[in-house]
Amino acid sequence: MGAYAVKIGNLTLGNGAPVAVQSMTNTCTANVEETATQVLQLARAGSELVRFTVRDEEDAQAVPYIRDRVRQAGCLVPLVGDFHYNGHLLLSRYPSCLEALDKLRINPGNVGAGQHHDDNFKTMVELIAKAGKAVRIGVNAGSIDKELLAHLLDENRTSDHPIEDHEVFLQALVESAVSSARTAESYGLAPDKMVLSAKISNVPDLLKVYRRLRKCCNYALHLGLTEAGGGLKGAVSSAVALGILLNEGIGDTIRVSLTPKPGESRTQEVYAAQEILQSLGLRQFMPAVTSCPGCGRTSSQLFQNIALEVEQYLRESLPRWQEAGLHGYESLKVAVMGCIVNGPGESRDANLGLSLPGRGESPKAMLFVDGQREAALEGDDLAKQFISRIEKYVRLKYS
Repeated sequence: MGAYAVKIGNLTLGNGAPVAVQSMTNTCTANVEETATQVLQLARAGSELVRFTVRDEEDAQAVPYIRDRVRQAGCLVPLVGDFHYNGHLLLSRYPSCLEALDKLRINPGNVGAGQHHDDNFKTMVELIAKAGKAVRIGVNAGSIDKELLAHLLDENRTSDHPIEDHEVFLQALVESAVSSARTAESYGLAPDKMVLSAKISNVPDLLKVYRRLRKCCNYALHLGLTEAGGGLKGAVSSAVALGILLNEGIGDTIRVSLTPKPGESRTQEVYAAQEILQSLGLRQFMPAVTSCPGCGRTSSQLFQNIALEVEQYLRESLPRWQEAGLHGYESLKVAVMGCIVNGPGESRDANLGLSLPGRGESPKAMLFVDGQREAALEGDDLAKQFISRIEKYVRLKYS
């Protein structure tokens, strides 16, 4: 974990703080209503930082209004502005945009070339430092500093022990992030105001880059497999990459960059990040549901439907339980099992377990509460009955 503790509003990154979940909007930032609405959706889903792009003057002018809408809704989630190419101009011309943000993200690979690169980077850093804001210096494989890469490739070609060009590329990612951070320090930005990232879309490469980053610096690190893809591929690739690094103690904040299906909620990437942290035992966000995969012994449709309804109910109940002042429900364990082989054992191990008898069963199931068989539920509304028992248990135990 990063040795420096970066404070952003009520959130702390690094220095042993819990690994934070973040996400990014995909609305046009200039559309204040749509962007504020999506920020609120992501925050309510559990995103602890929400980022949006600040592409042009219209976006920059909209940022204070987005901040106002979000805060008026009672949401204190830190807002992060993402700047590329023209950040030095937008931050200089629109100080109200900078003031409204809690954190910024800048990419040293696309802030200009040659002397312009240095001047533009310095302008942004000095403005950010003066405003007392935090910043992520985020390097991406797709937008790496071309001059730095060319310099390192030339050095490698004349070396007595040259390495493969791809290894030089990975070295350039690390060097770009670390050298940019140290340059930012020389321009007045404190190390406890910086988060570094060096994202790439290949899992083995990401592991190499972040292990090197952790060895050569103590800044807080943001993890993410960039352009991970969508659906199962994106979720699995991200879980493998981030899970390995987090299990090694590397990473202070994460984002799972999933390509959503058309019309799909952006909140899926938040839930995926939460599942990664919860699976590793690093954070506890919501009750855990144990359910079997099904086999020839099960009537798949029945127990699958019950499991899906229970999971949806638990996810949707979290804001309501939080508003009701309940505490500790995140540790609740629920089991929905399809047959008698493992069903009773797993159900006894949960706070509440529902164990169906298996293939060809009538709508009937054993209910276990805190390891004890309590009742037999019957009827076509088993999911509704089980959910009612869960709600009663939560209200009694976690009030």
